Amino acid sequence: MPVNVSLVSADAEVWSGEATLVIAKTVEGEIGLMAGHEPILAILAQGQVRITQPDGSKVLANAQDGFLSMEGDVLTIVAGNAALVA
Repeated sequence: MPVNVSLVSADAEVWSGEATLVIAKTVEGEIGLMAGHEPILAILAQGQVRITQPDGSKVLANAQDGFLSMEGDVLTIVAGNAALVA
């Protein structure tokens, strides 16, 4: 079962879709999130968000100044600054 991901910056939605794995950098270190992960709220550190889609393709974005929240199989990443890299 995939995770529904929404990555938004202060002024726009950067990316949304389904993912099998999302890796993000938090102030506590890198975290990997998959379907079934326990609920979490974490502060983002400056770095890349790596999203693996169900077909295996990858989405890369730079993000900083924000937080991520996972509840059920819904992951929301809110960043002050975020932009797609690939």
